Amino acid sequence: MQLRVRHLTTYNYDAPVGYGLQQVRLTPKSRPGQQILEWDMSVEGGKKELQFSDQHANQVDLISIVPDGHEVVIRCEGLVDVDATDGIVGQHRGFMPLWSFRRPTTLTEGGRETQKLLDQLGDGFSGDIERAHALSAMILEKVPYAIGQTHAGTTAEEAIAGGGGVCQDHAHIFITAMRKLGHPARYVSGYLMMNDREEQDATHAWAEAHFDGVGWIGFDISNGYSPDERYIRVATGLDYREAAPVSGMRYGGTTENMVVQLQVQQ
Repeated sequence: MQLRVRHLTTYNYDAPVGYGLQQVRLTPKSRPGQQILEWDMSVEGGKKELQFSDQHANQVDLISIVPDGHEVVIRCEGLVDVDATDGIVGQHRGFMPLWSFRRPTTLTEGGRETQKLLDQLGDGFSGDIERAHALSAMILEKVPYAIGQTHAGTTAEEAIAGGGGVCQDHAHIFITAMRKLGHPARYVSGYLMMNDREEQDATHAWAEAHFDGVGWIGFDISNGYSPDERYIRVATGLDYREAAPVSGMRYGGTTENMVVQLQVQQ
C-alpha cells in the first residue's frame, strides 16, 4: 500500500527566541517492509544545520531557530510504500546491541505497578508471543485511552497508577513489562492511516519486542493489534525521549505553543 503523508508542525513563542536548537526525527528510512518513494522536509523560521544518524539509526535533522524569531514551521510531505507483515519487523539491525534494549530508563523503570500487571497476567500461554499479545490487551483494559491524564514526562508506573493514558503511555507500560519478562523492547514513533478520518493532530506511537527465532514484532497497544500496512515507522528508541519527533532547547520565548496538522492517506 502506498501512503501519502502531509505533516505540518508550527511552534509559536510569546517572546523572541534568542537561541534554540531542535533535533527533528520526522524522516522515515527505507527498511524491510517499507520503501520511501518521496520525502521532503522544509523549515521556516529555522535553518538546517546538519543531518546525522543517531545510535538507533534514526535520521536526525538538527535545526537552529532564527535569532529573535517568534515562530518555527516544519513541513514534511512524502510517499511511502508499505508491506503487510503482520507486525513482524525481523532480525535486529543497527548500532545498538540487542542486550541494551533490556535496560530500563527513567520513563520505563519497572516497579510495584508493573509487577501487579504481570501477576494478573499469569502463565498458561502457548508461547512468549501469545503472552505478549495478552499483555497488550490487559494494558488497554487496565489503562484505557484517555487524553489529558498524562504528559510527556509521565512514567510507566505513574500511568498505570493513574488508570489512563495515551499511545505513548501504553507503549512505555508494554516496554517496561516486556523488559521485566526478559525481552528486549523499544519505543516506535511514526504515522498511522486512520480508518475513520484523514485529519489528525498528532503522530502515533507503539512498541516492539524481540523474540528469539522471529526478531522484532510490533504491538500497537492503543488499538489492540500489531502494525499493518497502514503504519509508517519513523524512529525508534529505548523510550519516547530517544524517538521524539521534535526535541531540543532554547533561550527566550518563555511560553511555547505547538500546533500539528497531519494527513495520512492512501
